[in-house]
Amino acid sequence: MTESPHRTGTSHDPIVVTGAAGNLGRAVVDRLVARGARVRCLDRHPVDGRPGVEAVVGDLTDPAVLRTALSGVDAVLLIWPLLDATPARAVLPELARAAPRVVYLSSSAIDDDRARQTDPIVQVHADLEALLTEAGLRPVVLRSDTMASNVRGWAAQLRAGDVVAGPDIARTAVVDERDVADAAVAALLAERFDRGPHVLTGPEVLSRAEQVAQLGAALGRRLRFEPVRTDVARSRMLADGRPAALVEALIAASENRLEATRTTGCVERLTGHPARTFAQWAADHAAEFR
Repeated sequence: MTESPHRTGTSHDPIVVTGAAGNLGRAVVDRLVARGARVRCLDRHPVDGRPGVEAVVGDLTDPAVLRTALSGVDAVLLIWPLLDATPARAVLPELARAAPRVVYLSSSAIDDDRARQTDPIVQVHADLEALLTEAGLRPVVLRSDTMASNVRGWAAQLRAGDVVAGPDIARTAVVDERDVADAAVAALLAERFDRGPHVLTGPEVLSRAEQVAQLGAALGRRLRFEPVRTDVARSRMLADGRPAALVEALIAASENRLEATRTTGCVERLTGHPARTFAQWAADHAAEFR
């Protein structure tokens, strides 16, 4: 593995965080501000202003918007928001001209030995990794496993009862988004950084039912997971207002994604602290489900 050649983390050059209004983006911004870095947030939604934080409101796939966001920057956290990598071809030249360090949040489900990945979500991450390299950007790649924050999608069901119903998925080494944020900040601020890919996982591989049970323990409730058929899951997600393309991608992932078979020590190696357990995440966020 080679190191990124870019110098970063100076007090004079902003760091761009894309998707800054999302769970992970907000956590990264908070940590960068706490470290005294200047931050420029790029998101389609306005981000609350604070000292040291600039906001660029617009679409990442718009070259003019990205050109504005990249002016004079030192590093970029790239969180790709689409289920298609094709629009990246129009904006990667802007990244290449600005020549920042790029930290790309990818997927741990990528199999480098496969010509095509298991499902559309993983495929778009593999495509982005390839396109970034082809553009000469030499990104630092963080391949994250499923983030614990995804279970916030269960909140409505848990307000109605003690059953979480949905498509079953392969077991996964659920990772706390705070650990992913810590790793991203380390990559953005380090003088030099191994390009990776760095596979970020939690300390244990969990099924959907085990996650529900651990969340129930944190809430003091006997919760259970109820798998539903693909057609039922599709209908429910569409009724909830999720875009059809996203629904089909999630269904494909539930049907085809391979079970995680390993955990890694990358979180501790990059951040200096052990990866948090899902049980710890559940305990820390229990109030959100009450």
